[in-house]
Amino acid sequence: MTSGERDRKATLRTRLRAGRRGAVMPSMAAEVLAAVVEFDVSPGQTVCAYVASAVEPGSLAMVEALRSRGLRVLLPVVVGEALDWASYDGRLRVGAFGLREPVGPLLGAEAVGSAALVLVPALAVDHAGVRLGKGGGYYDRVLGSAAGPVVAVVRDEEFVPSLPAEPHDVRVDAVLTPGRGVVRLPVL
Repeated sequence: MTSGERDRKATLRTRLRAGRRGAVMPSMAAEVLAAVVEFDVSPGQTVCAYVASAVEPGSLAMVEALRSRGLRVLLPVVVGEALDWASYDGRLRVGAFGLREPVGPLLGAEAVGSAALVLVPALAVDHAGVRLGKGGGYYDRVLGSAAGPVVAVVRDEEFVPSLPAEPHDVRVDAVLTPGRGVVRLPVL
């Protein structure tokens, strides 16, 4: 990737973050259950999810909706420069970067491979499945081990025709928005 493309990514991140400030974020609880149905995830199976920050689509209600469906929910735990996973049992603590994390024992980064569905936050997703994250690469380092479909959760206006991509960027299989629901990628 050229320095111009890196600059474009940084500019996009700044613009997208500014657009989220002060915006009301959708809870995504109903939409996530639609994704569970779309990808044929059954009670007892594992889903990796996340607890949204105040400036991300999603909510604790989204995570609870998964749990109430009888799914085992794994949430990310930041450990140094890596993402680990722990089972969500209803208890959370404040972890790195002020993110809410589960309190259970760590399962290892490879736990993402046991998930029938992986829900991830993003600043934007394009029609080819390129996901623009916050820039730390935490999810890119772990998503290559995902066995189930990876679905990025964004606002409608954050699903865009194209984004700059780097070789290490892991593409997502679908996007989930409040207005469009599940859209499988790539969109042709």
